Amino acid sequence: MRILITGSNGLLGQKLVAVLREDTSVDLLATSRGEDRSPVPLTSHYRTMDITDVDEVDAVFDAFHPEVVIHTAAMTNVDACELDPAACRSQNVVATEHLVRAAERLGAHFIHLSTDFIFDGEAGPYREDDEAAPLSVYGQSKLDAERIVITSRLSRWAIARTIIVYGVAEGLSRSNVVLWAKGALEKGQPIKVVDDQWRMPTLAEDLADGCIRIAKQGATGIYHLSGPDGMSILELVERVGAFFQLDTSVVSAVKSDSLGQPARRPPRTGFILDKARTELGYQPRGFEAGLEVLSQQLAARE
Repeated sequence: MRILITGSNGLLGQKLVAVLREDTSVDLLATSRGEDRSPVPLTSHYRTMDITDVDEVDAVFDAFHPEVVIHTAAMTNVDACELDPAACRSQNVVATEHLVRAAERLGAHFIHLSTDFIFDGEAGPYREDDEAAPLSVYGQSKLDAERIVITSRLSRWAIARTIIVYGVAEGLSRSNVVLWAKGALEKGQPIKVVDDQWRMPTLAEDLADGCIRIAKQGATGIYHLSGPDGMSILELVERVGAFFQLDTSVVSAVKSDSLGQPARRPPRTGFILDKARTELGYQPRGFEAGLEVLSQQLAARE
């Protein structure tokens, strides 16, 4: 099975690569901007690809002829998207169109990563067929990209939506909320954390497993892939502190609107995971079990 991954230098991308490069039934091509960040270089299994450049996309697809495309690359900084909607649209919408058109030509199974931010957070947790109503430029861009996939001439497509992905990987351009919380608590300095946003954080390894299950099973349609445990961001930080035995008395609860962030966040998202569990055999780890995986990986790097 020839599988092409976009965004292979990102957190999810690196987890997908770690599994698929060891799979003898898979011929892998990892793509991203810049140099390969894999701890063990992928050499001929890596190509630099700017997904906003249609000629570059077409050249890579025509050379490799993927049977499956797992599209993880995106501009995901919600406030940066709000402040630069043109860049957000280029990377999240136009780029997806380039990739979809190339996948259409080659008859590839296209798997698109999306987000809980397509919802307004008024009625979470959400099922796959619940109505989308994004509050931000980022959320709208991901919904627009979903619509490109759904209305395309792709022979097979799937959309995998997820929530707050956390984990450890090499040379990431951005951290994630769990690593941020651990680092902030270790410093022992006062931090403000919102108590009016509710999420279901997702271990990157579990999300990668869900995506690979979609690919291997040739599954189509929309799937919700998140962790099974729901909590406020405040509770998330407190649970990180408890797990790593860090003092959480430095944490103070605040409301989202007090932070002055450019983009609005949905108050309560979360996913109902029944479809992914039943159809894919998706079994995400609970939050503390996920923290144990992360803890072991951090220890191995020391």
